[in-house]
Amino acid sequence: QVQLVESGGGTVETGGSLRLSCAVSGYRAGRRCMGWFRQAPGKEREGVAAISAGSNTYYSDSVKGRFSISQDNAKNTVFLELNSLKPEDTAMYYCAEDFVIHRCDWILDNSDALKHWGQGTQVTVSS
Repeated sequence: QVQLVESGGGTVETGGSLRLSCAVSGYRAGRRCMGWFRQAPGKEREGVAAISAGSNTYYSDSVKGRFSISQDNAKNTVFLELNSLKPEDTAMYYCAEDFVIHRCDWILDNSDALKHWGQGTQVTVSS
């Protein structure tokens, strides 16, 4: 069974940075995509960044140029570097993954299709 555990959230001031981690365990095979998603209170879940097994990366327009997704395959860990943070980045951040036949940017708009999710880590940006 695949398990994902996020860490690294916290409270920072506007313009600050954080690094989120997502540790993945369990058997995984096939063409898998991993992504980071966020959900603020009263808002829909939003796809933030995605990465393929071959480390192709994709970003939503709202974070492009500020966030960076990467992975350490040896440690089965995916990272999300958050820079130039804004108050509107405040949300619960989740990592998720699954086998996907599409290019991995597809998951940013189709997160309901992903079966494996972490418990989330809170990011709060103060103004």
